[in-house]
Amino acid sequence: MVTERDYYELLEVKRGASDAEIKRSFRRLAQRWHPDVNTDAGADERFKELNEAYQVLSDPQKRQAYDLFGRAGVNGGAGGGPADFGQGFGDIFDAFFGGAAGSRTRRAGPPAGADLRYDLRIAFAEAIHGTEKEIEFSAFSQCQVCEGSGAKPGTSATTCSQCDGRGEIRSVRNTMLGQMVNVTPCPKCHGEGKLIETPCETCHGEGRVERKRTLRVSIPAGIEEGHQIRLSGEGEVGPRGGPAGSLYVAVHVQPHPELKREGTELYLEREISIAQAALGTTLTIPTVDGEEPLEIKPGTQPGAEIRLRGKGAPHLRRASQRGDLHVFVKVAVPTKLSKRQRDLLEALAAESGEAVGGVGGGLLDRVKDALT
Repeated sequence: MVTERDYYELLEVKRGASDAEIKRSFRRLAQRWHPDVNTDAGADERFKELNEAYQVLSDPQKRQAYDLFGRAGVNGGAGGGPADFGQGFGDIFDAFFGGAAGSRTRRAGPPAGADLRYDLRIAFAEAIHGTEKEIEFSAFSQCQVCEGSGAKPGTSATTCSQCDGRGEIRSVRNTMLGQMVNVTPCPKCHGEGKLIETPCETCHGEGRVERKRTLRVSIPAGIEEGHQIRLSGEGEVGPRGGPAGSLYVAVHVQPHPELKREGTELYLEREISIAQAALGTTLTIPTVDGEEPLEIKPGTQPGAEIRLRGKGAPHLRRASQRGDLHVFVKVAVPTKLSKRQRDLLEALAAESGEAVGGVGGGLLDRVKDALT
């Protein structure tokens, strides 16, 4: 049951908030409480509350009535009661996910199909360079026997006699604010404006059947974990010729064993010995374009950063621009030395005039201190 909370409180705005402020706050809260994103108990009910509040406060006439008489002034919420709440939810859902804003005038006809979500897992390199994937999923598709009409071949749907094909019933009542028109879906045709008297035997009047579908999806270069790709019209078709919903492909990227990613920047840690740090060396490191040599200059210090320009991930919408690869050098201090190795290090210390092995510490101790 929807709790009787103040609509302004639900949308976290003041009573004098502008239309832009109300819309901005609704979108922010909808992104937080949408059931596809928030799995907490009660998220679905909270999202419905937000939608109901927005339907009222975004309509100037309903908002004025609500400000004067509360929920009684708008007859219980968005659009006159639970019967037409789903239609308002669909309009806002399309606008929220980037589609055209829904019309406030109700359209007679069959309802739209459901949106679908597909979780797609790709390799790290595929996320960097982009790829194409063929996916397979089950969804309601148009019935080929009746071509989506729901009527048995050779017959057709008839116009609803109760609403004369409008799909809605209008009632007018007088109030202190003047005449108020209440619009509800026609109970006989359920808002479609037509009736199926002889249903198709294959789809039983639904105009759609469930079947497996295959679809090729283009994954852009630079996509990140959790991004969604919206494919409009690729969701389930609605019953009896209703428009199809959207397919949302949620992308999950398999982590790289060594490279770490933050946006377009990549990070790598490489360990070298004391001798390699002092004398320099060349390492082979992994990059998004394959293995490449990396020059370590003589005298490289522990924790040094080597930046490789343009070797990071591409920008999602500007694939020609790429971030950088940051290589952090870690100098490993040996914990065990052979006699030969110890003699050589002691000779180095003596040559440098450094004391080793005593309380004051020496070369090895100083290197260890530099790394801690």
